[in-house]
Amino acid sequence: MRYEFTAPLWRHDGEAAWYFVTLPFDVADDIEERHGRTAGGFGSVRVRVRVGATEWATSVFPDTKRKSYLLPVKAAVRKAEGLVDGTPVAVALEVVTEAEP
Repeated sequence: MRYEFTAPLWRHDGEAAWYFVTLPFDVADDIEERHGRTAGGFGSVRVRVRVGATEWATSVFPDTKRKSYLLPVKAAVRKAEGLVDGTPVAVALEVVTEAEP
C-alpha cells in the first residue's frame, strides 16, 4: 500500500535531537489496521520512503502521545532536500511486507 501526504518536519529535543514527520491520522489508522499486528520491535512498521529525489528504507514508530506513527528523517535526507524544522514535507511512503524482496 502506498500513501502520499504532506506534513511538517519537527524536532524532538532530547539527549539526541531527532527529526520526525507525524503521519496524518487517516494514514496511521490504515497502517495500524493493516500491519499493526505484524509490527516489529517497539511496534515499528518497515517502510520505503521518498521525499523529493531522496529514497530510503526505514520504519515508522507508533507514538501514543500523538496517536499516530512517526517517520524519522535522518540528517542526510534533510540536507539533500533542504529541510529544516517546520518545513512542510511531501512524503511518498510504502509499507514493506515480509512477502516482498
